[in-house]
Amino acid sequence: MAQTQSTTGIRIWLLITAFMVFSMVAIGGLTRLTRSGLSIVEWKPISGILPPLTEEAWHAEFESYKQYPEYQKINQGMQLEDFKFIYYWEYGHRLLGRLIGFVFAVPLLVFALQKKVRGTLAFKLVMALILGGAQGVLGWWMVKSGLVDRPSVSHFRLAAHLLLALFLMCFLYWVAMDLRAPLRRHLNQSRLRPLSIAFLGLVSLQIFYGALTAGLHAGHMYNTFPTMNGLWIPQGIGSMGPVLDFLENPVTVQFVHRCLGWLVLFSAVGLYVMSRKEDYLSARQKWSFQALLVMVLVQFALGVFTLLYRVPVALGSLHQIGACILLLLTVNAVHAMREARVGTLSLVRQAA
Repeated sequence: MAQTQSTTGIRIWLLITAFMVFSMVAIGGLTRLTRSGLSIVEWKPISGILPPLTEEAWHAEFESYKQYPEYQKINQGMQLEDFKFIYYWEYGHRLLGRLIGFVFAVPLLVFALQKKVRGTLAFKLVMALILGGAQGVLGWWMVKSGLVDRPSVSHFRLAAHLLLALFLMCFLYWVAMDLRAPLRRHLNQSRLRPLSIAFLGLVSLQIFYGALTAGLHAGHMYNTFPTMNGLWIPQGIGSMGPVLDFLENPVTVQFVHRCLGWLVLFSAVGLYVMSRKEDYLSARQKWSFQALLVMVLVQFALGVFTLLYRVPVALGSLHQIGACILLLLTVNAVHAMREARVGTLSLVRQAA
């Protein structure tokens, strides 16, 4: 789909929305790391837009919080001012979600009325709107899991909530890039194209295991590197059986997360080396693999330091932000490899 003046505004709007989703993920990570995610114990999509405005309302909100496991098992004796701190983190996270919905839905309606959004593009954008609404529901479903009998959310629901947000971010970016320039998929037979798709799958799997690691608090154990307390394969792996062990055993989950980190690193090096040897890559295609390698190196280092320092808030947040950037750069590389190779495109133009 060629970019025209009529699609420039749509593309900018989509990129802004994708950046807002990126920010939402970053704030969500900080909300989790500051243990603020269970501070609001009700889901009020409309009335929840405003925080408590009076001391009486604050005390009522605090009393509601006291009825749930996090206060009773972890924060018993917490003062109102401390509660306000964690409350505002979760409130900001939810408020940004509502703002994203507004920023996406209103321009979508305007563009539709102007008949600038039609056909396949309209279908994609309506799907994005539906996914955004589903993300809000999924977020509350995740929070509910921590309001029953234990003061922590289900690591499966946490992973689902994170992955859907990242998918939505990448989907919006992908659609925006489709509006940037025409794609000539039949002209690009580079071996890097299927390999970039495989790398995207690998990065996605690593992010999934990162979410499981966070949800199980597995990063707070075996805080040594490169071995796990002196062992390459730690004790405790396999204690839950062949399936559950890879999903619920924090020892195994951290071990897999480490192994995938090495695999991502070596794969990024391989892709970069291959891209240097590949003929007829465009400037965007070359840049995409260079950027991937740099970001993988940064993310790997962040992961190591986050582990060694037992997941402090700042490093934990940077590590999650790094994962988002790495995923976007990987999606960009996959998208770039769908474009025509420079050599073949020149031949087509000469033939024309």
